Amino acid sequence: MSKVVGQAIMSLDGYVAKQDNSIGRLFDWLQNGNVELPTPAGDFTVHLTPPSAAHWQNWVSSLGALVCGRTLFDVTDGWNGRHTLDVPVVVVTHRVPEDWIAAHPDAPFTFVTDGLEAAIARAKELAGNRDVTVAGGTIARQCLDLGLLDEVAVDLVPVVMGEGNRPFFGRLSAPDVVLGNPTTCIQGDRVTHLVFPVENATASV
Repeated sequence: MSKVVGQAIMSLDGYVAKQDNSIGRLFDWLQNGNVELPTPAGDFTVHLTPPSAAHWQNWVSSLGALVCGRTLFDVTDGWNGRHTLDVPVVVVTHRVPEDWIAAHPDAPFTFVTDGLEAAIARAKELAGNRDVTVAGGTIARQCLDLGLLDEVAVDLVPVVMGEGNRPFFGRLSAPDVVLGNPTTCIQGDRVTHLVFPVENATASV
């Protein structure tokens, strides 16, 4: 059965990017091993330790679609029309970027303007029996608030970024969202891979 998973590479104090959207040292672990793996889109190659490589391959093979917000889409310029993970992308936005679509007519991107629940539903259709991953802190927070996440996956990096940067979830509407004990806990080099089930989701699509 497919799942909706909020995923992030995160600092020890809960940040996924700096205020200017740069990532600092968060992605260093992607190049600190001797197992060479091209990304699904072939846009670059990662070098991982064996535990991280096995986790990466399992995660990549499980994915069928990705949901992101307009900020991440704009920062990356839509990954030039092909996401690194080489899956269909659903973008939650208030305005469809017509010029970008015209410049990338074959890009597997869908722009949804009628809300996050509709975007998740569309991503599930595109993913089939594979998982949907939710990228970007704002969208992940909204999904958690709406009870749309089945799991939270964190690549936890032992870096403290300090106050004022971009958090994974930020301020939630609910006082507490309960996660279960990790179903995955894999120690890499300068990263720990964790997957938590969401136990008190309040809504579903």
